[in-house]
Amino acid sequence: MAKLHIKKGDNVMVIAGNDKGRSGKVLEVIAEKNRAIVEGVNMIAKHTKPNADYPNGGIIKKEAPIHLSNLKVIDPSGNPTRVGRKLDEKTGKSVRYSKKSGEVIK
Repeated sequence: MAKLHIKKGDNVMVIAGNDKGRSGKVLEVIAEKNRAIVEGVNMIAKHTKPNADYPNGGIIKKEAPIHLSNLKVIDPSGNPTRVGRKLDEKTGKSVRYSKKSGEVIK
């Protein structure tokens, strides 16, 4: 499987869909389905029966997965950008960098 341009903990911006323009932190990446769960984005209302977590049951707002193609990483300068990979001269390891500014991402 190819490496993904988004990792858990990244700040991302939604570039398509109902939540276009909103940004948040990636809580989870589901690599098998090419989707990610982003904090506060793509909210759904889930109806639940009473259980240990929710003794009264009811309707719970939670984040639904969003496709990775609809997300762009926000680089350290605060702009949404495409992500590239290059070898770090010091360590020899592959690092992600911003295609817009050239800065290394985390």
